[in-house]
Amino acid sequence: MSLMLRPTLLALALSAAFPVAAQSNEELLKELRALKERVADLEKKLDTAAATKPQWGMTPEQAAEFNRIAVKTESIQDNFTDQGYKGLKVTGYIEPVFVYNQRQNRAGVQFLNQQADGYNYDTSYMGAAVLDLTKETDSGTIWKLTLAPNRGTGAVVDGQSIVQEASVSIPLGSLQTRLIAGQIPDWSGYEYQQPTLNPFTSHNLLYDFTLPTHYVGVGMDIKDGKWWFRGLLGNVNKTVKDNGDKSPVVALRLDYAKGEFSGWGAAALFGKAANFNTGTPTTAQLLEVDGYFTRGDITLQGQVSYGAQKQGAITPDLTTGAYRDSQWWGVSGMMGYLFNPRLQGLLRADYIKNSKNGGGLFGYTGYSFDDGTGMVYGNDGRNGIGPDLNGDLNRGANRWAITTGMKYLLDTNTTVKLEYRLDGADRAVFEDVKTGAMKKSNSMVAASVVVAF
Repeated sequence: MSLMLRPTLLALALSAAFPVAAQSNEELLKELRALKERVADLEKKLDTAAATKPQWGMTPEQAAEFNRIAVKTESIQDNFTDQGYKGLKVTGYIEPVFVYNQRQNRAGVQFLNQQADGYNYDTSYMGAAVLDLTKETDSGTIWKLTLAPNRGTGAVVDGQSIVQEASVSIPLGSLQTRLIAGQIPDWSGYEYQQPTLNPFTSHNLLYDFTLPTHYVGVGMDIKDGKWWFRGLLGNVNKTVKDNGDKSPVVALRLDYAKGEFSGWGAAALFGKAANFNTGTPTTAQLLEVDGYFTRGDITLQGQVSYGAQKQGAITPDLTTGAYRDSQWWGVSGMMGYLFNPRLQGLLRADYIKNSKNGGGLFGYTGYSFDDGTGMVYGNDGRNGIGPDLNGDLNRGANRWAITTGMKYLLDTNTTVKLEYRLDGADRAVFEDVKTGAMKKSNSMVAASVVVAF
């Protein structure tokens, strides 16, 4: 009996257990499905919250403000690009100048005065207001337009243009190798035209009287480590060739930065340039070497120049009247010392040997003319160039100048300058306009305020 009960009880137990287990598994699967659906729903809500709700502890109001700013910023950037302002840089400066000139018998402010009376060392580029626009495209092309009414290179060349520079620089496979073209100011010498870069108000004698003004043409600009080369084929001091003139000039510049504190450069020009003797261009050649050293409070700069021009001498042959060649050489040196970060003391000395054939420099080729009764001789009594008209007409005056001054940095945008300059010559070639007499020297005091942005 007991043996028969055990299987029965076992069977009953098994039959009772299996339905219960099946029901529990089905419920478990349902619960798992429900849980998975719940997790998926929570993940979806979390993703939505991450996209719409603030992060890093921002309140809903802060998040809304952030989103508004982001949208506005993107709109401004798009508009900035659409209007062509991307890559555009605008700079400029203004430079009112006070000048006292002993022999010219004048003293006062000069500013934006015209160049109708020619280029003179007591006016040159002083007293300018300049606006510079530079645009760089995504491809690396640089477009540059510098406007300088009455005081730029354009005004020196034709007396009217307000354009100082108008050039393009196009990369050729590399940003270090570029094609350049347009109107480009001369790159010779250690001294810069801009008063923001020139420590003095006036310029040295070599800058004023032996160098070109600007070039118009096409060339190359190549940088390789410490080396920088520029070369150009085109016109010198001319925006268009005259009838019959088909000869371009070659202008070159090579710079080497030896290190952080020193370097040197050299520039040359070969070709035909304007000649006021002949009325047509004649062959000219210019060569100069310059260098710099800046260490601590001391700045040293210097330049040596040589030049010559066919039929460019001031005095023609006194027997035949034939125009003769001009030839000159010169040297200039500048020293600066910082007494403190704002105040710099300055000293500059210049010399030009210009005695051959009555003298004659680049752009200063002739002052003799025929008035119908014979040849009449002259000189440049304002700049002190040419022969002593009461002495040997075959010998031009050798010129020198000593300039001392101070430069004070008033703030990051404003510089105040003051200088005293003594110009001299070994011949009486400076006209005293008050008395009409010719003198061997002239004094000038110049002061300027340069405000740049």
